[in-house]
Amino acid sequence: MDMTFSSDFWQSQLHGYNFECRLSLPTDRQRSSSDQRSGLASIAQISFDEDISTAFLDYASAHKVTPFQLGLATFYAFLFKISHGQSDLCIACLNANRYKSELQNIIGMFVATLPYRIQLDSNWSFDELVKHVQEKSLSVLEHSHYPLQYILADSHISQLNASFLETVFNFLTVPSDMAHLSLNGATLEQVSLDPSWESKEMDKLSQIFLIDNKRAKLSPLPI
Repeated sequence: MDMTFSSDFWQSQLHGYNFECRLSLPTDRQRSSSDQRSGLASIAQISFDEDISTAFLDYASAHKVTPFQLGLATFYAFLFKISHGQSDLCIACLNANRYKSELQNIIGMFVATLPYRIQLDSNWSFDELVKHVQEKSLSVLEHSHYPLQYILADSHISQLNASFLETVFNFLTVPSDMAHLSLNGATLEQVSLDPSWESKEMDKLSQIFLIDNKRAKLSPLPI
């Protein structure tokens, strides 16, 4: 497969971006100047009521965008607000990476982490932001097969210095019958994580939208 076109695409997407610039997020304590971490993490979960969940899905349907694209646009607006107007936003998103039809039914882990960068205009309306994110998402999808390590290498950036990997967005659709699973006599049940737990991850803000039986749940995970 000729990767030249995709290589050019990713270089143009990330041209001029300061990979060492971290999002200026509000914290309740001073950030460590070193990369040494305690291994502790915390989780916060926000559940939306049926009215908000329905409005979210209705907006996506009316504007012909996917729930992922609408959730991502909402996340960008959230980051723009809490970072006090930081407009050049680059975060990581997870992509299924099954870009060929023959990969659709193969068992295995194909998920790829990709940078999603937008240069947000503070004068945009929310509708304009959603439209921009939709166009960005579609263009990224076309080149999602290009590996992250190639993207970083083309920009002469190591993974340790790629600040966008610290902020992750994902969108999951969870069937209502996933709370209890039975397999060969074994029963699996969904459990909630404690407010804090030990993790080996670096500093990270993961924001996950879960859609379950038309109910939306937002789980931001500052790590």
